[in-house]
Amino acid sequence: MALATANVATLEQSPQIAAPERADAREWPSSASAYWALTVIVLATFMTFFDQVVFGMLAERIKIDFGLSDSQLGFLAGPASIICYLFVGIPLARLADIWPRKYVLAGGVSVIGFVTVLGGIAQTFTQFVGTRVFLAAGGSAHAPSSYSLIADMFPPAKITRAFAILQFGFIGGSTLGPLVGGQLIALTASWAPTEIGPIQILGWQWILIWTGLPAFFIALLFLTVREPRRRLPAGEAPAMRTGTGLVRRALTFTGLDAAKAIRANRKVYYPMFLGLALSALESTGFAFWRVPFLIRTYGWTEAQIGAVTSASILVASLLGLLLGSTLVEWLARRHKDANVRAAFICFVAVTICAILAPLMPSAVLSILVMSIGVMFGIGGAVPQNAAIQRVAPGAMRGQVTAIYLFMFTFFGAMGSFAIGLVAQYVVVDPAKLWLALEITAVVLMPLATLCIYRAIRPYREEIERLEAAGS
Repeated sequence: MALATANVATLEQSPQIAAPERADAREWPSSASAYWALTVIVLATFMTFFDQVVFGMLAERIKIDFGLSDSQLGFLAGPASIICYLFVGIPLARLADIWPRKYVLAGGVSVIGFVTVLGGIAQTFTQFVGTRVFLAAGGSAHAPSSYSLIADMFPPAKITRAFAILQFGFIGGSTLGPLVGGQLIALTASWAPTEIGPIQILGWQWILIWTGLPAFFIALLFLTVREPRRRLPAGEAPAMRTGTGLVRRALTFTGLDAAKAIRANRKVYYPMFLGLALSALESTGFAFWRVPFLIRTYGWTEAQIGAVTSASILVASLLGLLLGSTLVEWLARRHKDANVRAAFICFVAVTICAILAPLMPSAVLSILVMSIGVMFGIGGAVPQNAAIQRVAPGAMRGQVTAIYLFMFTFFGAMGSFAIGLVAQYVVVDPAKLWLALEITAVVLMPLATLCIYRAIRPYREEIERLEAAGS
């Protein structure tokens, strides 16, 4: 990070990095360049979610082999992975605003692959926590850089489509993760530990090693992406001009400017940020505990869970993309706040599904309700992301996006820990994990939905202001 900070002045004056353009410039990258960049981003997104899902599939194996409690397991899946993010998330997002984003993305995916492989050779719970801590260092670079790159690659009329295509990375990782993970767990279940000197690799740890290696190939693909010119809305100045003092330059890496921009437009940002945080606390936590829940409540194996959830999530995700895009287009004919309005409708449906899923009498019905929730969750994700990109200041879009996604990352990570705490200290009985899921859903999701509803009017007014200003 010291090297990156020291090179800020050089980077901003380098002829290799194009100066930002105003929004009225109409020379966009070619379709081939734009869609190739989007393809590589989708692959990186796929690997990120694939690794997360496979790790979740391993939850019960990790708990047994490392002798963990539910709260320790929840900590490993959540808070352990965001400790590093607290310190590097905003600085890395700042790099996305001033450095070629393809290099930030290549470095981030390399770190994810390396740290995932390290998890495959961890010998103790402490070492395992250490690998999860540094996992966020790579992940925190991905979303701000990729979102910013997409926003400068695609004209406004096509950006919603681009974000919809981006969801295929999530869909692929979330659907193939359970299927492949379940089969790999069944394959390695009978393997004896592998002894390599002082290192003992358990059967399931080989899965982490295998899933981490493709990340290095994806990192190389990012180097083939053509960096687009940065574009600023009319009347907006670059975030940091040549000649700005060293202290002022350093402060931009703290996210101070982005935080001021968010506070200045807090009626728009705060409800969306809080709604995302509360929903992430429940939904991401539920996603991690889904496999333990199905094992403990219905007696299913990882292979069974993977086979059924993979197919159901795939269908639900594809339907969600269709639902989300169709809903936004339909609402856009009548409402300028179509993005946030569509997100609110989807939040209502997700809330209902989150409350009902743990109460189902069979695993099949529970997975069915979960899948409906996934469909509406995907349907609402695209307009949520597009809404933030539409109103974020172009000169600090990476940092604003990072702060927005920090709410998802931080509270999503805390979700697995929170549910683990509720399961261990409130419900107490490990066999009643379903009750812990029910409690968190009933408390969190209605509040999240209310927050998104409160964002509709301020967002509409901000869009009207931007349109009046020619942005």
